[in-house]
Amino acid sequence: MSRRHQMSLTADLVALVHRPVVDPGPPPGFEPLTEQDHDERRAAVLAAHPKGHDLWIFAYGSLIWKPACEVDGQRHALLRGWHRRFCLRLLRYRGSVDYPGLMMALDVGGSCRGVAQRIPARYVEERLGQLLRRETSVKPASNLPRWMTVETEEGKTRALAFAINRKGPTYCGPHTLEETADILSKACGHWGTGAEYLMHTVAHLEDLDIHDRYLWRLQELVAERIKAASKGRALPIAAS
Repeated sequence: MSRRHQMSLTADLVALVHRPVVDPGPPPGFEPLTEQDHDERRAAVLAAHPKGHDLWIFAYGSLIWKPACEVDGQRHALLRGWHRRFCLRLLRYRGSVDYPGLMMALDVGGSCRGVAQRIPARYVEERLGQLLRRETSVKPASNLPRWMTVETEEGKTRALAFAINRKGPTYCGPHTLEETADILSKACGHWGTGAEYLMHTVAHLEDLDIHDRYLWRLQELVAERIKAASKGRALPIAAS
């Protein structure tokens, strides 16, 4: 499906933000989950899921364009009572101590359009483990798994989503649109940049005919800031 709008934030502009960054490891106060922690977390989620049934995941950001596990189909879904917000502070991955970043999470209020992705019943235990390892890798957790009800064209569906842990140390209060653009136009970590994360998310939402006006305006502002900061510099050749 072709995109309905032409994005301002391009791969060439994103490449201008990238810089080599060494993985610093978990910041002070965080510790990786152990194998026992992972097993217990998966068991807790499975305890609330009917055995022998498919499991649905609500994806609203990077899980759309970079799934944590194999999924067998997806459908448009609307989640009420929660919305996308750049409220997760990053000092690792797509941010660093020198250039802190922000990542989207589900926060209370409003609504969010995304997709419901299906894991067939026979693969639930294995693939759920893969999903949880990516979304909840340290303690205290930045995101917490929650069962929620989403609305799809097939009716209401119970789905697993990951919402921000408001009591966690990575939760940061609301930033203005301009403040968020300032941060994302500079943030970079060993996984890449905040601008790249935003670009992929907006592009894939557009491909799904999900036009998020807030994210669309944000990618325009990030593009403007990168252009202003790089004035006079030649655009690098971005990898395809």
